[in-house]
Amino acid sequence: MNRDFDLIVLGSGSGARDGANNARQEFDANVALVESTRWGGSCPNVACKPTKAYLVAAELAHDINTIAQKLGIDVGRATADLARVKARKDQLIVSKQTWMQRLHDAGHTPFDGVGSFLDPQTIQVNDDRISAERILVATGSRTAVPPIEGLEDVGWIDHVTALQLTELPESLLVVGGGPVGLELAQIFARLGSRVIVVQTAERISPRSDATATAELTAALEDEGIDVRTGVTVSRVRRDDNEIVATIGGDDVRVAQILLAAGRLPNVEQLALDRVGIERTRAGIVVDDELRTSVDGIWACGDVTGTHQFTPVAQYEARVAVENMFADNDARAEYEFLPTVIFTDPELAAVGITEEEAARAGLDFASAVHPIRFVQRASYTDTKRGVYKLIWERGSRRVLGIHVVTRNAGDVVQGFGLAMKLGATVDDIANMHHAFPTFAEGIKAAAEQAVTPVAAGAPA
Repeated sequence: MNRDFDLIVLGSGSGARDGANNARQEFDANVALVESTRWGGSCPNVACKPTKAYLVAAELAHDINTIAQKLGIDVGRATADLARVKARKDQLIVSKQTWMQRLHDAGHTPFDGVGSFLDPQTIQVNDDRISAERILVATGSRTAVPPIEGLEDVGWIDHVTALQLTELPESLLVVGGGPVGLELAQIFARLGSRVIVVQTAERISPRSDATATAELTAALEDEGIDVRTGVTVSRVRRDDNEIVATIGGDDVRVAQILLAAGRLPNVEQLALDRVGIERTRAGIVVDDELRTSVDGIWACGDVTGTHQFTPVAQYEARVAVENMFADNDARAEYEFLPTVIFTDPELAAVGITEEEAARAGLDFASAVHPIRFVQRASYTDTKRGVYKLIWERGSRRVLGIHVVTRNAGDVVQGFGLAMKLGATVDDIANMHHAFPTFAEGIKAAAEQAVTPVAAGAPA
């Protein structure tokens, strides 16, 4: 069957749905969505939503076991029933049929199957050929499998299959010290597993500020997580019911291996070469208008391998749709993009790091305020956390904010707008902050730029 549409969207994740909805609502477009793997995409099914359900359970168990008695609350030791944690998570997941019905009710036409290019305007899906002058590729990404000798023989789990476990592994080797690896490492450690994290780079989350990652590393190690950086897992083998992994020059024994060492774009089934779409190992190449190398084809989200965050995929889809239908040269901007690693404490940031400021040749300064001088932290006996500001000396303009604390994502979020509007470090030092909150640590750090104080002293 041949059918024509105004727009074909390959994928049904957050970016795909936002693009389709925007095209329908703003431009009255007739939209087809094609999905072969997971209706609704990764975020609501196997990533953001379900992992945060585990995170909340792990955080509650941790708080009961570490501070409840100090606060005068007697509840006994909390233990995790992983099967029940999983069952609670499963209740939050929407079925394939529900997703397809929602898209149909929104005025779209869903196609269940593998979509591949026949030409720049035609997609083959099962027995259907669908055509459109505009195509948006939003097929997402999947776990990258590192070249570790013996890995396929011993088996592995990732952020998808880890959330299907009903029994807690006694021990877990997490390969990768980025956001996914760190979040899952802490979740399983708090639920009761012995956890080792291996990161090839010299520090975890190497794109984050060095001061912030050092503080987060210390917080994770305080909880008993074995963080090993600057080393790789060279080989693994099975020995009875255990896996023996060689890390640097050491052999360690674990029950499970969890891979979190990067992502690969889902492009193999698209037949990109047939139409000449340029791509790299990281993903489909796009310009700042989200256009690919082929006219009439755009791409957004994880499949481009750039900023792999749900709200970024949604934002990029809207930019792409604006350019498809309005041709107004809308451009994607990422300068003030807030990022969060949802560990406890969270590591959140907006703007650039000191390393990036130095590479850019900027004349900058920085100030750090430890969390132990923030009143709110004393209520929970919090010892690990930090607030760091980076600013340009001449203009006093804030260049970067890096926070390690509970709710750090909420703390930094609004400052992205302030920085976009040119906020200075003096503006932040002189603004009113609510007390007692975790956010006031930023004001205290900024005050050091106005009235320098001794390192570590309360502002």
